[in-house]
Amino acid sequence: MHGAVQLNIHHVTRVEGHGNITVNVRDGEIEECRLEIVESPRFFEVMLQGRSYRDAAHITSRICGICSVGHTTASIRATESALGIEPTEQTLLLRKLILHGETLQSHILHIYFLAAPDFLGAPSVIPLARTHTDVVLRALRLKKLANDLCDLIGGRSVHPVAMMPGGFTSVPTIAGLQEVRARLEAAMADMVATAELFATLDIPKFERETEYISLKRPDEYAFYDGELYSSDTGIHPVSHYRRLTNEQVVQRSTAKHAHANRDSFAVGALARYNNNFDRLNPFAKEIADEMSLPVPCFNPFMTTAAQVVECAHAVADGIALIDELIGRGVQPEPLVQSARLDGQGIGAVEVPRGILYHDYQYADGRITRANCIIPTGQNVANIEADMRFLVPQILDKPEAEIAQNLEMLVRAYDPCISCSAHMLDVKFVGKSEGEQS
Repeated sequence: MHGAVQLNIHHVTRVEGHGNITVNVRDGEIEECRLEIVESPRFFEVMLQGRSYRDAAHITSRICGICSVGHTTASIRATESALGIEPTEQTLLLRKLILHGETLQSHILHIYFLAAPDFLGAPSVIPLARTHTDVVLRALRLKKLANDLCDLIGGRSVHPVAMMPGGFTSVPTIAGLQEVRARLEAAMADMVATAELFATLDIPKFERETEYISLKRPDEYAFYDGELYSSDTGIHPVSHYRRLTNEQVVQRSTAKHAHANRDSFAVGALARYNNNFDRLNPFAKEIADEMSLPVPCFNPFMTTAAQVVECAHAVADGIALIDELIGRGVQPEPLVQSARLDGQGIGAVEVPRGILYHDYQYADGRITRANCIIPTGQNVANIEADMRFLVPQILDKPEAEIAQNLEMLVRAYDPCISCSAHMLDVKFVGKSEGEQS
C-alpha cells in the first residue's frame, strides 16, 4: 500500500467538457479527493429572461449538442405546463420516439467511443478501427441510425427545429417511418452483439450503495414524464424537485453539488435501471440477462451496462411506437394554442445522464424567471463520494493504475461537464452614464 499518493489529472479524457481529478494521500490517509469542474458558468437562464414562449426551446436546445432533444422536450413541457397547452396523442408518441433516438445517440457514443477503449486496451477509439473493425462498424451503424431517427422526427439530427409547444411544425412520412422501423429491427442483432461483447469485459469489482433518483411511471419505463422516485423515500411530485436536488455552491467547482436524503445521490441509466427494471420491455430484460446485470446494482462502473440495456429498450420500444403511429396514420396537425399567457410550469424529462429539470415563470407570454438543473450537476457529489470510497481499495496499485481507475470511474457516469456548470440569479447590469467600454 502506498503511504503517499499525489495525483493531479488535468483534464479527464474521453468525457464532454473539462474536469480535473485531485487526490492526495499521506501516511495512508486521504487528505484530498475531489472532482473539479473547471468549465466557465453557463448563463442560459438569464438569456431566457424576456423571451417569448415560442423561442425558449430553440434557445435551450443549444445548452447541449448531445442532449439537445432532451432540453427541447423539457423546455416545451415546462412551457406547456405554465400556459395550459395540452398536446395531442400523436405529438406525445412522436416526442417519445425522438427521445429514444437521442438515448441511442448518446449511449452508443459513450458505450463504444468513450468507455470501450478502457476495456479493450486502447487510448481512444481510433486504434480500435484497425484491431476491432467489426466493433467500430457496429458502433457507427447504430450511431447513424440514431442520428437519422432524430432527423426524421425533429428536422435535424441535432438541435431539432420541428418541435414546438403544442406540437410539431412538420411530421415524418409513413415511408420514412417504415424505413427507420426496418433499421431498428436489424439493430436488435447489433444490440445482442453489444451485450455479448460487454459480457466479456473485465469490469472493476466495486460497489457503493447510494440513493438513486429517477422518474417513474406505473405503465412504462419512464423517459418522457412521470413522478419523481427516490430509492430511499419513494414517490414525490415533480413540483418538489428542489427538495430532491438542494443545489449548493462549492468553492472548487463551477458545478454546484446536490443532495437529497444522503450526502449525495445518483441519476442516470443505472438509477433508472434500478428503479424501473420491471417496466423494461422483454428484449431489454434479455439483454440485461446476457450481461448478468443484477437488480439492484450498486457498481457505478456498470452504468455502461445499464446504458446497453436502455439502448435495447429504445430499439424495441421504438418499433412499437412506429407501429402505433403508422396504425393511427400520421397527419400534419395545427399547433395547440396556449390557454393563457401567464403561469409557472416545470418540465422533468429523463435524458441520457439523468433527470433534467426546466422551470419557467411566464408573464404575458414572456419568461420572467428560469431554472435549469442538469443531470451531471446532480451526479458530481456522488462521483466524488465514489472516488473517496474507491481510493483506499486501490492504494496497493501503481499510481498510473490508480489514475486510470479514477478516470474510468468518472467516465462511467458519462458526464456532460460543460452543461453542469450552473449559476443562478446572474444579472447583466448595463454601464452607468459616462462609463467607457
